[in-house]
Amino acid sequence: MSKTYRIGIIGCGGIANGKHMPALKNQPNAAMVAFCDIDEQRAREAAEKFGAPEAKVYTDYKELLSDATLDIVHVCTPNDSHADISIAALEAGKHVMCEKPMAKTAADARRMVEAAKRTGKKLTIGYQNRFRADSQYLKRVCDAGELGDIYYAKAHAIRRRAVPTWGVFLDEEKQGGGPLIDIGTHALDLTLWMMNNYKPKAVLGTAFHKLSQREGAANAWGSWDPKKFTVEDSAMAMITMQNGATIMLESSWAINLVRTGEAKTTLCGTEGGADMDDGLRINGEKYGKLFTNRIELDARGVDFYDGSKEDPADLEMKLWLAAIENDTDPVVTPEQACVVSEILEAVYESSRTGKAVYFE
Repeated sequence: MSKTYRIGIIGCGGIANGKHMPALKNQPNAAMVAFCDIDEQRAREAAEKFGAPEAKVYTDYKELLSDATLDIVHVCTPNDSHADISIAALEAGKHVMCEKPMAKTAADARRMVEAAKRTGKKLTIGYQNRFRADSQYLKRVCDAGELGDIYYAKAHAIRRRAVPTWGVFLDEEKQGGGPLIDIGTHALDLTLWMMNNYKPKAVLGTAFHKLSQREGAANAWGSWDPKKFTVEDSAMAMITMQNGATIMLESSWAINLVRTGEAKTTLCGTEGGADMDDGLRINGEKYGKLFTNRIELDARGVDFYDGSKEDPADLEMKLWLAAIENDTDPVVTPEQACVVSEILEAVYESSRTGKAVYFE
């Protein structure tokens, strides 16, 4: 790397502290020099923990963006502000990583794509599950054509009882939705990426409000307040693509299913299949017999060495900075992320109208 990139963080809450700032801290060519949050104390704590010695603190993101020395901005705010802040950052001459989902609405996502093209700055979205070891391996399998034509897939994002009760997760106005837009978005992104198919034809879906109004419910993070639970508790959809491929999308924070799995995909192709139900498994037929191979992703060779496994968030940040350094496309392109947002919005629209949504 030829330079150290000066980075600003807008939104110093959970996802910034849980992923962005620790992973950027691990990059030798990254320096976090600006921190912004509507809660000034939260921004100051982030600057003290992760910032360079000269780091500045802001409560207005527009003031942060006026710093001409910043190269990159990470947007880690609620969904309803993703588009406006990202577009302002692009127009201020910064490269932008925005947290998932790309935006609250598909129209906003398209505005972000247009802004990136207009400004010539790079824009990526934080779909970190692409950077897991199993995802990276499966992507190589798919790109090599080993599964053949992938014509059927499932995108899994199922929690039995794990409703996030903090922040604005339950606020439809701020978030735009519940588990579908929160974790379903990861599973859908992963599935489309593996298939390399971004041309949807039609979507038929249902968003359910079946368990959200229960008092004293069992939950990983303690019972939720039904009065604040304004989003769906689960959502399911069938997505057909222009080439005839079909994807079943399932997402939930609360549902009566014992089998759970988050940010996973199942793929069925003409030459083989893959799933993430028990580690990464590849299945197929060879010499007239069926086979199922479980991929060993840990590089164990001797008793005292467990191998090295790069943290997905670290790899995400390393490749993001490399794309800027080498002037190449980021792993997650804005055009790909925009399609994810368009499909998610179509699921919600289909649920509201009771009809399939067709793409032009």
